[in-house]
Amino acid sequence: MKNVFLFIFCLLSFNLVANDLKSQIDEDIQGVMTKVVEWRHHLHEYPELSNREYQTAEYIKEKLEGLGLEFNSGIAYTGLTAFIRGDNPGPLIALRADMDALPVTEKLNLPFSSKQVTTYQGREVGVMHACGHDAHMAVLLGVAEFLSKNTDKLNGDIMLIFQPAEEGSPEGEEGGAELMLKEGIFDEEKPDVIFGMHVTNAPHGIVVTKPGPMMASSEAFRIKVLGKQTHGSRPWGGIDPVVAAADIVTTLQTIVSRRLNILDSQAVITVGIIQGGTRNNIIPDEVFMEGTIRTFDESYRDKIHEEITTVATNVASAHNAEVEIQFAPYGSYPVTINDPELTKQLMPSLANASNGKFFEMPVPRTGAEDFSFFAQQVPGLYFFIGVNPENQDSPFTNHSPYFYVDDDALDAGVKSFVHLVQDYSEIYNN
Repeated sequence: MKNVFLFIFCLLSFNLVANDLKSQIDEDIQGVMTKVVEWRHHLHEYPELSNREYQTAEYIKEKLEGLGLEFNSGIAYTGLTAFIRGDNPGPLIALRADMDALPVTEKLNLPFSSKQVTTYQGREVGVMHACGHDAHMAVLLGVAEFLSKNTDKLNGDIMLIFQPAEEGSPEGEEGGAELMLKEGIFDEEKPDVIFGMHVTNAPHGIVVTKPGPMMASSEAFRIKVLGKQTHGSRPWGGIDPVVAAADIVTTLQTIVSRRLNILDSQAVITVGIIQGGTRNNIIPDEVFMEGTIRTFDESYRDKIHEEITTVATNVASAHNAEVEIQFAPYGSYPVTINDPELTKQLMPSLANASNGKFFEMPVPRTGAEDFSFFAQQVPGLYFFIGVNPENQDSPFTNHSPYFYVDDDALDAGVKSFVHLVQDYSEIYNN
């Protein structure tokens, strides 16, 4: 009988701890968000490209040191991990934020707009947190600030992951989540679960996710069309790779519309770069193009490779040209898959954290995320936060020079992480 009472007491004590932690964030959120906004503005003003996040890493290190946390730095060039040790038994929960910015010249006129300039692929260009990674880092620092001061209410431990190069490492370099795993961040202490988030141009403060495939796989391809240079006034004297390339681009679109069974798999093939020629009256020797492949079914990638090769080779041949084809010059990202059981269990947590502004995504997104590598190692849950200004629609998506994050919407990110941490630890301990 004594053991029964002891069990009931422990259970009640655990639930009290759980409720205390979630109610505490509601009480503390204003103070936490003051710091989150300050940190985001700084990070936004000083963005850095993939594998070059040196100042960013130093800034994060400074904040982690200020919280008295144990951490490791220099992982995958500039990445960091840190630990928050709870006073109560429970799981090891990983929380991840990405660090890198994009080669985008900012067009927002903000007091903290980026003025950073760099050379990217031989061209001078601005640098901007046009995908919202500044918000991700600031939110995770806010979560760290809160949890490190409430370890008495924390069941288990937290692993913070600040990851570089989510947008893809420079050519010839490894990077991102894949390299962090390769360097062994899960070797000594493997998390029981991992959570990640992304801001997006959706209604203010909404939270969305879905079980199963969440985001597409991503892989680049390159095609070099080889012709024969001649004067623009005498096209019959050479082989025109420009016309051949144009025909290839158009015909590539028939792979999805005519060659794949859309009922079995959804896919996107996009050509984003075409380069060739030096003067208007010279037909060049070659034209270079680069594009991306997206799909929600990994088995379709080999099929798409075959179709791209067939299309490019045969269309070029019809123009008496030749092609050189390369797949995955920067590596590739797998499909981002939310653990189905875990996600279904924790969707009520996201609903509570967002005050009912939660929606289950009806279909996955064709964007890609290297969070997928982490989710291949441990059960993962990835979710989106809407950051449009209140009662406003924004036409500017992630990667736009006008992409805007409303600071007031970021409390949904902080609260979501805290609720996920507490509710998962409750599931784990029971």
